[in-house]
Amino acid sequence: MPSTAPDTPTVERVDVSVYTVPTDTSEADGTLAWNSTTLVLVQAVSGPTTGTGWTYGSPATAEVVSKELADVVTGHPVLDVPRANEAMARAVRNAGRPGLVAGAISAVDIALWDLKARLLGLPLIRLLGATVTDVPVYGSGGFTTYDQERLTRQLRGWTQERGIPRVKIKIGESWGREPERDLARVRQAREVVGDSCELYVDANGAYTRKQAVRIVHAFADQNVSWYEEPVSSDDLTGLRMVRDAVRSDVAAGEYGYDLPYLTRMAARGAVDCLQADVTRCGGITVWLRAAAVAEGLGLQISGHCAPHLHAHAAATIPNLRHLEWFHDHVRIEEELFEGTLDPSGGSVRPGLSGKPGHGLGFRHTRAARFRVG
Repeated sequence: MPSTAPDTPTVERVDVSVYTVPTDTSEADGTLAWNSTTLVLVQAVSGPTTGTGWTYGSPATAEVVSKELADVVTGHPVLDVPRANEAMARAVRNAGRPGLVAGAISAVDIALWDLKARLLGLPLIRLLGATVTDVPVYGSGGFTTYDQERLTRQLRGWTQERGIPRVKIKIGESWGREPERDLARVRQAREVVGDSCELYVDANGAYTRKQAVRIVHAFADQNVSWYEEPVSSDDLTGLRMVRDAVRSDVAAGEYGYDLPYLTRMAARGAVDCLQADVTRCGGITVWLRAAAVAEGLGLQISGHCAPHLHAHAAATIPNLRHLEWFHDHVRIEEELFEGTLDPSGGSVRPGLSGKPGHGLGFRHTRAARFRVG
């Protein structure tokens, strides 16, 4: 436990709980299908003040928090969040950083930033320092399990009801074995949203290298401007090959569990826009560093999923492209938290309410029916 001055607030306790929320219908992308999503909630306590963070992933993440990380950060000065982040990273050396361990670190880090801002009575955007006030978002969902009617309804909900001028759908169905349906869904999406809306696609690494190029050439007339994970995000050579062969911007990085991974991806020229996920990469501490790496290499960065946890940090960087307004996570966050943001017009404005921290309050009573264990 680090030594601190007597009047310095410290982390007194870290609590963790798990909530599994069924999807509103079966969901799938190019390489995975699911019927529920699990949120692992972390709350860091100092005196009467509580900071809240979370990640999405396996319920086993909670055990990492309680058994590997809670004691590590307990006693740390609340104001020194990067110090606690570094201590956690060192503590899990033998446990292995990638995957659910990284998610656990991320959730604790976010809770600590929220705790610090609440103790200081500041919205997180004010604590970090804003670059912009409006943070662009794009509507994301369009799962491969959707039929034509449901896909149309979702796309119209974003564009016509919310005024979001950029949307993304999933392609690469069944590991790339349904290319004709992929193409038909892209054409349908363009017809629904019109020519003025930015159209994005996400293959979740389903295609082989040349197949990824053939597919994007086949829908070239649909003006798709964002091509996410056309091949595995671990295949940096393949990503670079696809990037060099297509007009669409190639993006990846959501599975970056630490800064070196994201740095390698950016430095290899594998992407036009670097994605990073604050709930996976190491929390706000590491996400901001990833944004700086991207900026230094002339790249923009996009926040992957969990938009309410990205919003404040995203507003502080000069090279932000946008945040993913992901259907699954937005639905959960609007159900389980008070103070959620409004994306109408295509952007959100974090900190506008003046509430300290990220401004969200967990609805314990409403969430109780989803609690696991």
